[in-house]
Amino acid sequence: MLPDGIEAVVFDFYGTLVRMVRPLPPDHRGIFVRRGLEAQGELWGDQWSVGLAEGTEHSAQSVDEATYVTWERDRLRRRARACGVPESELGGLVTELDRAMKAVRLDLYADVPGVLAALRARGLLVGVCSNWFWNLEECVAAVGLAGAVDVVVGSARTGARKPHPLIYRALLDRCALPAERVLFVGDMWAPDVLGPLAAGMRAVHLRRPDRAVEGAAPPLPERAARISGLRELIAADEPGDLDGAVGRGGFG
Repeated sequence: MLPDGIEAVVFDFYGTLVRMVRPLPPDHRGIFVRRGLEAQGELWGDQWSVGLAEGTEHSAQSVDEATYVTWERDRLRRRARACGVPESELGGLVTELDRAMKAVRLDLYADVPGVLAALRARGLLVGVCSNWFWNLEECVAAVGLAGAVDVVVGSARTGARKPHPLIYRALLDRCALPAERVLFVGDMWAPDVLGPLAAGMRAVHLRRPDRAVEGAAPPLPERAARISGLRELIAADEPGDLDGAVGRGGFG
């Protein structure tokens, strides 16, 4: 069972509720090669190294969608120019790169629908909080969760990426609950565990067997637990049994 006093459970999106499925987004280096820019593509790197760093604050760029999307593309343009892309090639290249970054096909993990339904049946508020593009709400709906989630908070609209404190303040405001009443569940250590803990929430570190995150799991701090699947959130019958279900640390 969830810790006593919890009134809301908030989930990270990618890697927690959804995963990427084929066809995968176009490879960035392939885009450069097709445009005769192979040398510049080698300097560019891959698509995973292009995004914003964790904890970035960008409130001034998040005032509306047009401003944010313009800023996204300006970042790509500056990076491409620094890699030696000719000015005449920048416009078309940036448009294609931006489209490729967002051409992500997503699918729910099998345990998601049942767990979210069970949490709401218990009267709990269910939320999503993610570092994502402007269209997070649309993506949540597209995977079938529009009616299963009460609150959606994304970095693009909020103006900061986890683990920046601003996004957790926005989340708590949307939940209309004190931090100690909210449990945050996610697969990334700093954005989904350390950040929520610093904001006063409790946290659950999700380590799925087929996770994308490599390496050993860090030791759990107080007020945090670790699970290998979302069903562990609802599997136990007695108060406090999440500690037992986790078996690798629990809420202090």
